[in-house]
Amino acid sequence: MRIDSMWLRRLRAVCSQISEQLRLPLWFPHIPIALLTALGGFLLLDSNFAQSWGEYLFLLIEKPQSLSPKLILPLLLGSGMLLMASGLLLRSRLAWLIASLLVFIGLVNISIEHSGTSLLVYFVFILTALFFSWRSFDRSSVTASSLFAITSVLMLISYSTLGAYYLGDEFAPAINDLSTSFYWSMVTMSTVGYGDISPVSNDARLFTASVIVLGVAVFATALTAVVAPVISQSFAKIIHNKGKQMKRENHFIVLGHTPLAAHTAKSLQKRGQKVTRVFRQEPSPQEASAFDYLVGEPSNIQVLQEAGVTQAEAVVCMLADDSENAFVVLAVRDLAPKIETIVAVNDANHLARIKLVHPDVLLTPQLLGGELTAMILAGEEVTPEFIISHAFKRLSDS
Repeated sequence: MRIDSMWLRRLRAVCSQISEQLRLPLWFPHIPIALLTALGGFLLLDSNFAQSWGEYLFLLIEKPQSLSPKLILPLLLGSGMLLMASGLLLRSRLAWLIASLLVFIGLVNISIEHSGTSLLVYFVFILTALFFSWRSFDRSSVTASSLFAITSVLMLISYSTLGAYYLGDEFAPAINDLSTSFYWSMVTMSTVGYGDISPVSNDARLFTASVIVLGVAVFATALTAVVAPVISQSFAKIIHNKGKQMKRENHFIVLGHTPLAAHTAKSLQKRGQKVTRVFRQEPSPQEASAFDYLVGEPSNIQVLQEAGVTQAEAVVCMLADDSENAFVVLAVRDLAPKIETIVAVNDANHLARIKLVHPDVLLTPQLLGGELTAMILAGEEVTPEFIISHAFKRLSDS
């Protein structure tokens, strides 16, 4: 058991070092997932339309009656996947939801049409990758959510309107123009169902069922994606009860919920400095009322931007995990290379690895505590110079 645990620790240390050197949190997995999705959309279009899918897309807009009905779905799915790939690059949660839905529908369509085993396996791989990476797509910008919500609704309306137009003779009365098809789509997707136009064939009934299911799913997802961030922000302001928010410039950002982070923030505040703290979870009411603060992942670029990292005096990393402190330094380096970073090392064994990310100042409270204890027990004199030299190490001066 000890050997196994030792190998696990070594493996974790190696993985952590590789992650730090490659700066994985800044580009993995959202960029590879976006590229996989875009390639899947291209392959789906290429398998159905070869190199002329752009011409078919033009025909879909200008002369929809010239297209075969079975080509509508892959054309919309492939185009949608290409579009959603840009949202995945931004780590949009709504783009992840829509992309997952498009890939799943594409997977079903490939299975029914027998488009090829390799394409089927590739779509299974994309869907699996999307499923296991859902935690990485955590951004819910109102602007991005609105854009992708509008896009998904427009794609659904296109699918419903054109599909009803193609199956026009299989409705009673028959649908002979796009305006009637659009009217039927709106009535069906909203589940109003006046009953003035009804499907009379099995294909039309199945198509109607798909429009109803997709309509409810897309409209509910789009509405949630747009409204949820606004409601969350409003509730957060009510719960936090912070009053007027501090102007975040020329301030110190203190990351972490450790005792050292708390004392550092209080000491800075006593000296008249502006402090913004970042917590992973909601702080106590006492801390919430005493500091300007954010709740979020400390290494998340969006959280650091909201904390005003580009206008800060320094970023103080005092998280309980040394690897997370290193990730924060890498993120700050990308956002604001000139901002000073101070890192508190929790484990002396991690000191060499922390130096690899080049923080400006290293704090080693554990090393200092051990040295002071030994000096006091040995009767040696403790000088201020000794404390400063052992507690702080400015890498730029070394």
